Amino acid sequence: MKILIVDDERAIRNSLREVLADEGYDVECAEDGPSALAMIDKEKFDVIFCDIKMPGMDGVEVLEKIVAADSDSAVVMISGHADIATAVDCIKKGAFDFVEKPLDLNRVLITIKNASERVHLTTQNKALKKKVYGADMIGNSAPMQKIRELIAKVAPTDARVLITGPNGSGKELVARNLHQLSRRSAMPLVEVNCAAIPSELIESELFGHEKGSFTSAIKQHKGKFEQADGGTLFLDEVGDMSLAAQAKVLRVLQEKKLSRVGSDKDITVDVRIIAATNKNLEKEIAAGNFREDLYHRLSVIPIRVPSLDERKDDIPLLIDYFLKKYTDGARSRSFSPEAVDLLVKKSWPGNIRELDNVVDRLLILGDEVISEKNVREFVNL
Repeated sequence: MKILIVDDERAIRNSLREVLADEGYDVECAEDGPSALAMIDKEKFDVIFCDIKMPGMDGVEVLEKIVAADSDSAVVMISGHADIATAVDCIKKGAFDFVEKPLDLNRVLITIKNASERVHLTTQNKALKKKVYGADMIGNSAPMQKIRELIAKVAPTDARVLITGPNGSGKELVARNLHQLSRRSAMPLVEVNCAAIPSELIESELFGHEKGSFTSAIKQHKGKFEQADGGTLFLDEVGDMSLAAQAKVLRVLQEKKLSRVGSDKDITVDVRIIAATNKNLEKEIAAGNFREDLYHRLSVIPIRVPSLDERKDDIPLLIDYFLKKYTDGARSRSFSPEAVDLLVKKSWPGNIRELDNVVDRLLILGDEVISEKNVREFVNL
């Protein structure tokens, strides 16, 4: 682990460096903010200890520049007793923690341990996001290009988005890309399948509950809105939400406040809402199943995801993607041109999810090179 100490006091720099070096850490020092930023620009540090009070560029400014650079480093502020309020403000601006002077070795070592765990999780999370978001929007058809252009325009804003489209068409992927390309990408993306939660539990799931508010409420529970605070809440299958829950969601959108089940205390939340449904909400409104005011709140930006039958040009690319997914890129397996052509001509009521399953099935049951005969034998055409 590599650690940088930024402090204008030579005695503190040297003593802390010696102690941490004895603990087996790779430690470097900088005597002021500009020197530290120059070092950070050239090499990666896992943990940065930065004094708040320094001549010229103070520690707060150094922190702001590190955070603005989207660094993975955990920044720990060093503060005197008079600087505690400033240190707390630094936490709000992105610092991992702060330690008071005079420095206590045990406190410093515990902070490094906690910071290293955070850095490790952040690195893993970014790698996972890269894997999840890097190659999910497969296709070069006109409908896909239109969706990509719309995502690029909408993602950097906080506008609410309503994603519509048939089951299996990839609405979840659109939501994830909207979050990943937003200014909230470092914060949680919390997904809720409204159709999978019993109507009597959905309010507790979304808004949380207090201990004892109902029979099985054995402890306090934070709902999905609170869990997504600062980030994005994805309400999948929003058309299946009960009218009672719809009314509460509408209040949160209007007032940015919620109250847990069993409590009358308001909790302020900052959440971007992305919703998705395979239902025609205008028909649901006419039938009395969905609130018109909530519909207009959710559909600031409507995005319709096309069915696979509307983007058949993308099927060969999708087959290749799923082939690599299930064979881990093995070169020995492939689809014959005739097999691909037959799959392109097929109707896909289950959309991309159905194609995914079909490719998996053919790889299990078919020949080394998937043939037209395999497709006719194992696929319902």
